[in-house]
Amino acid sequence: MRKIWTRIGMVIATAALTVPATANASAAAASYTVWHWNVAGNTLNGGSTTSGMVQAAVGSIVARGANLASFNELCVNQYQALITGLRNAGWPADDGNFARFAVTYSARSGGPCGGRDFGNAIFSKQPLGAAERITLPDDGKTEQRKMLCAPLQARPRLRFCTTHTTYVDAYRASQLNAVLKELEDYHADGDTVVIAGDFNVHPDSARLNGYYSAGVSTANNGGNTGRYHELDDADPSKCPGYGELTVSVPDAKGPCGTGTKLDMIFARENKIVGSYSGDSLAPSTSCAGNAGDLCSDHRVVVGTATLS
Repeated sequence: MRKIWTRIGMVIATAALTVPATANASAAAASYTVWHWNVAGNTLNGGSTTSGMVQAAVGSIVARGANLASFNELCVNQYQALITGLRNAGWPADDGNFARFAVTYSARSGGPCGGRDFGNAIFSKQPLGAAERITLPDDGKTEQRKMLCAPLQARPRLRFCTTHTTYVDAYRASQLNAVLKELEDYHADGDTVVIAGDFNVHPDSARLNGYYSAGVSTANNGGNTGRYHELDDADPSKCPGYGELTVSVPDAKGPCGTGTKLDMIFARENKIVGSYSGDSLAPSTSCAGNAGDLCSDHRVVVGTATLS
């Protein structure tokens, strides 16, 4: 059973490879479109709610028909602006209960965002249940990396999570392993989990071998021993097993020379019914005042899967 004492349950409530369908696939199986963006809320947007980033995010979430959306590197005032923007767009079914925030760098620590809290957020078109904010192993930095999860009220066994793991090399493995353990603990309790985030490693890193299913092993991403599919790992027109780049400015990194991929959406293979897909969206250039008018140094990633 999962160790509930390791989590803080306080809620901040405001408002294409084919996987065979399992014989015991739940009648509750449904399709979900997941949208994720590391928005560089402080680094490139200076904690502003009027740089264009918030507006670009709201427009993209609505245009892509997302059911679930998550953010990394978000200032709390930008989170509040996103709540307002999504309400005004008529996106949530319940405009009083669709958003959760996890502080990773508190304003009390004198961090980014002009003296405001900084962290990760999740949004759901359908009402959310109580959030869990799981602190990851310390990496020696002031920011406390976390994993933020919440279930859907109407389907409490389906949980949506986000995380932003460390860039400090000596601590990457410990944080990635901690996130994987939480996912597997949820699974052991009978939950279906989909997680999106900036994992700060490439898909072909050995540190992710415990995530990726052996069924995904390719020349571009081998040695896998896990049980998860990244929703952009199967498109034959990209880099099979690896997927598309997720940084805003293309480079020649990765096993196919197609660019750096750090942002991913994972679901467990035995919970995916039928085919799934993922995509990396061209970067928004609508943010005046940023370098090249880019809204972030990361691209939006989206993925769609039917989950049992």
